[in-house]
Amino acid sequence: MTETSKLPDYYATVAQDMVDFCGLKGGRIWMDLGSGSAGVGLALLESLPDAVMVLLDPSAKALGKGLQAARERGFHGRVVAVEGTTERIPMPDESVDVVVSRGSFYFWKNRAQGLREVWRILRPGGRAMIGGGLGSRYPEDARREFIRRKRESAAADGPEAAREFADARSPETFRRLAVEAELPAFEVIGEGGLAPDDPDTGIGIWLRFVKEVGNAR
Repeated sequence: MTETSKLPDYYATVAQDMVDFCGLKGGRIWMDLGSGSAGVGLALLESLPDAVMVLLDPSAKALGKGLQAARERGFHGRVVAVEGTTERIPMPDESVDVVVSRGSFYFWKNRAQGLREVWRILRPGGRAMIGGGLGSRYPEDARREFIRRKRESAAADGPEAAREFADARSPETFRRLAVEAELPAFEVIGEGGLAPDDPDTGIGIWLRFVKEVGNAR
């Protein structure tokens, strides 16, 4: 596989892992947090025939692209775009059944505050899956090449950038932020910042939690 080879789309494989955790009956209102142009959110709707997807992103341009893609894929009336940030999500308390986010967590200005906001908007019994990865079903050869390119790009920016890249994706960082956000219960799965041939690299790195009924702060 050459440097310029186009790698397979990962949105569908990430969406499969999210559905596995959140369940087909996870709820009707889902949010793709830091959605960009809605790659993950729209892939999820393929497996969630009764769901409505709320796209939240600070970029109106990206949201516009997501809405256009939703129309082209026939998701009329099932996608809502909201311009905003993770640190102050413009949604009422306990209004969303499932919150997912792939790839944006590393760029939140205040990640612990963003997690508090996710907890706030989740309904009792709601679930969240936040982090980064390619999905456990992503082709292995493409996965290795994807990770190689990412690490090479970070290294090209210098040793400090490479260190920050690995630290942002480490389980320890995810756990520290979850504790800082005072999440009552959570799990961190996968291992970030590993070499492409490490068997634990496959899943990526994810923070998952459930807002158990009666477990409000």
